[in-house]
Amino acid sequence: MKDTAMNFIQIYDTTLRDGTQSEGFNLSASDKVRIAQKLDELGVAFIEGGWPGSNPKDVEFFERARDMEWKNAKITAFGATCRVKGGPEDDANIKALLDSQAPVCTIFGKTWTLHVTEVLQTTFDDNLRIIEQSVAYLRSQNRRVIYDAEHFFDGYKADPAYALETLKAAIRGGAETLVLCETNGGAMPWEVEKIVREVKAAVQHPLGIHVHNDGDAGVVNSLVAIREGAIQVQGTINGVGERCGNANLVSIMANLELKMGLRCLPDGGLPKLTELSHFVDEVANITPNDHQPYVGKSAFAHKGGVHVAAMRRSAQSYQHVAPEVVGNKSRVVVSDLSGRGNLLSKAEEHGVEVEGEEVVPVLNEIKELEARGFSFEAAEASVAMMLKRQEMYYKPPFELIDFFVNVEHRSGRGIFAEAMVKVRVNGEVLHTAAEGNGPVNALDLALRKALVPTYPQLALFHLADYKVRILDSDNGTEATTRVLIDTQNGTKRWSTVGASANIIEASWQALVDSVEYGLLMAH
Repeated sequence: MKDTAMNFIQIYDTTLRDGTQSEGFNLSASDKVRIAQKLDELGVAFIEGGWPGSNPKDVEFFERARDMEWKNAKITAFGATCRVKGGPEDDANIKALLDSQAPVCTIFGKTWTLHVTEVLQTTFDDNLRIIEQSVAYLRSQNRRVIYDAEHFFDGYKADPAYALETLKAAIRGGAETLVLCETNGGAMPWEVEKIVREVKAAVQHPLGIHVHNDGDAGVVNSLVAIREGAIQVQGTINGVGERCGNANLVSIMANLELKMGLRCLPDGGLPKLTELSHFVDEVANITPNDHQPYVGKSAFAHKGGVHVAAMRRSAQSYQHVAPEVVGNKSRVVVSDLSGRGNLLSKAEEHGVEVEGEEVVPVLNEIKELEARGFSFEAAEASVAMMLKRQEMYYKPPFELIDFFVNVEHRSGRGIFAEAMVKVRVNGEVLHTAAEGNGPVNALDLALRKALVPTYPQLALFHLADYKVRILDSDNGTEATTRVLIDTQNGTKRWSTVGASANIIEASWQALVDSVEYGLLMAH
């Protein structure tokens, strides 16, 4: 470990700027404020709010941010060095940075000789001039300045001496941190390690690292740079960003504190990681990555029977950290790969009283049903009901006698469905019918009509999601269909499954499990 061992690593979040360059990831000014507040609550050092000279949305964010109280983070405005052959005093981009009133300005400049001659179309000396003058001018206006050396690693490979001169120009201007940007995202860890080590020896100035993920090495390259002495790491929550994304700060923060013994968040920050990760996805209206390390729903999910059996004896046997330290939790998944331990864990989770041998029939049934097309991984309520029905004195809230569904097309009315349900409730046979906009809807309404007088809480249940998957499409309309139903009651949500060559039967299986499980939960 290098001399960072006693340092507090600065977390620089650029979700609100670099992250929004990701396809499908869009934030309003209000969204940015909400996420910034969460980041401040977590305890990051810097929050890059946007590029105030580029769009009205970012201007609005800085207008709102300047009147807010920030407990941990410094709000940072992002921009570029001044124009070629011009000066910073009359540069519109530099003026926008100052007008944002952000206490910290981060500006990027060219490192790679290719960019200097082909993109900026200027001389090497003039590029050094605009770097130094831009930083110096912002410093003269009482702004802290972080300098992002764009394409640094490609530039260093092409011309190490000139790449270092660009950093020295920023130092002369007064930059507090030099951030080495791996902008194209293709460098390998050993390259980053070597270059950061050489730069640190050459410039003797605080360094940061900003890595993209095009080679799927964003996190490891960031950690390698920190091992070599970088004191600041830039990235985004959940790794969102242009092309393949930026380095994922969630994984970086967890690894720094849990694996490398380096502090990067205030006390109590790390357990907020899972909540923050899901919050950002929710605000951006994107589906969370269940398999994301540390914070994903599946990060501590255990499916294999051997794994679960070992976990029941020692939680450390198949978990690299305790999930609670990052605000996550361990889960047991039930499938045809399960053993007794999976079902015993699931029974404990749902408060079902069964002994070791009592789960064997359920385990055998699950394996048989999965061979026929069921999938219980995402249908834990169905598993809970299978276990509950093994209890010696369990009495179901209702019993199906039969049902009937009819779908018709009538002139002037179009398609409609009608269902009849006959069930036994507390010894009484109830016979009800209902119309719906489809056969499953009609079945649901007919069953509710029969049960609500006895179980009024059922009126609060509503269908949250209904998924259908064709399992063996080669069989055409004779294919087996899997139906997954999500039901919600307030903040409680549960999933059930059914499978059959008849989609109505598959739906009924999932529907009955859903209602029965919900009634048990309501007690």
